[in-house]
Amino acid sequence: MLRTLCWAVPVLALLTAGPATAGDNKDKPDNKKPSSGTGPGAGPLNYFDVDRFFQEYDRNKDGYLSKDELPERLRHHFDKIDANKDGKLSKEELRRNAGWLAPRRRPSDMVYVLVEMSDCDEGCAEEVQLMYDVLRKLDRNKDGKIDPQEMKAMRERLVKERVDFLFKELDADKDGKISRDEAKGEIRRNFDKIDRNKDGHIERKELMEAALAKEPPLPATPPAPGRKEAGRPPRK
Repeated sequence: MLRTLCWAVPVLALLTAGPATAGDNKDKPDNKKPSSGTGPGAGPLNYFDVDRFFQEYDRNKDGYLSKDELPERLRHHFDKIDANKDGKLSKEELRRNAGWLAPRRRPSDMVYVLVEMSDCDEGCAEEVQLMYDVLRKLDRNKDGKIDPQEMKAMRERLVKERVDFLFKELDADKDGKISRDEAKGEIRRNFDKIDRNKDGHIERKELMEAALAKEPPLPATPPAPGRKEAGRPPRK
């Protein structure tokens, strides 16, 4: 519920970045406009040239793309692009749903971005090294794998460190508790939720519990009119 608190309060602001899901393009078809696709994660395919794409892959020149005409790497969401479920893709379907051609991005992809897209090897090597150092600490039994128990242990360690920092920063009278007057940022705004025993103070245990609590899943993005599925699924 309040796991983000331990990140937010040191700078007195909660910084979050939610995934944006692009909607259907209501404009008239125009190959020079960005496609508005409904694909997950990657968002619109900017300046996607549908006509050129059809010239390259419409082998029988019937004005449609069948699944076997698409490269195998682009077939994973064929049914989502095929809005009318006729087993082939029209240019308009591709314009509206081109985002589904892109693979779904994962948080771990940032490693590939740092390695492949870097224009400053020295700086990015330092960042990758920091990631590597964290992963080695995660692998406590040194078996070359990271299991859920190791993840949980590291999470609890990190949260404890941040809770210690917050108490050092906010507990002005050093009584081992944070009063409502001492609280700041997200801790102040969520004071009543964190103060579970309702004694008017936040104890270290209460802040740890709030920071470790799991957040509820996000609701699914409502489907666009006439479409069975659009947007991202609920976060698990």
